[in-house]
Amino acid sequence: MDVVRILEAASLLVPEDVAGGGDTTASDVWELLATDEWEVAFDLLRAAGDGWAAPAGFWEELGRAAGALGFERSREWAWWRGAEVRAGVVRAELALRPAGETFRRTPIPGAGVLRPMWDIGNRRDDGAPELDIALVRVEFAAELAPGARAPVRLLPLDPERWRRLAPGDRITLYETAVAGGTAEILEVRPSSS
Repeated sequence: MDVVRILEAASLLVPEDVAGGGDTTASDVWELLATDEWEVAFDLLRAAGDGWAAPAGFWEELGRAAGALGFERSREWAWWRGAEVRAGVVRAELALRPAGETFRRTPIPGAGVLRPMWDIGNRRDDGAPELDIALVRVEFAAELAPGARAPVRLLPLDPERWRRLAPGDRITLYETAVAGGTAEILEVRPSSS
């Protein structure tokens, strides 16, 4: 796998109007690649992808490059961002209940592997809550300990059921019959694909 070609291709996807002032341009990335500064080029492209509605293909290319370079966390982040392009973005501030109040005694892993149920306000015909499932990725941290709070990104199993949520709405996390935490919605954006 030719990492340089993958990163060059990804750099060509960044629109010129995104790269202005001191922002990254394709030529900046190519200069870094010419001097074998692959990790810096990768980081610049990843940051550039946050500045515009990057298509899933951009994130897939970055994920391939990260995998080839052995950057496992970066590969997973690129996969996540590509999935958000297809499913939409749901961000929230999650507050976990303290250890001892629920079954959870260990931190939630931050890498988006936990798939709990959520009460997002949907109801069954009998009025009981109808729980929805979403992966949880902790932003800016490797994990979230019981009793702690942090911004998270959610990747719903059925994104359409989450579209009615708006900033300020509160949702509840369930891993068992007892609520494990609550989250306040920060952002909901539909898919861009």
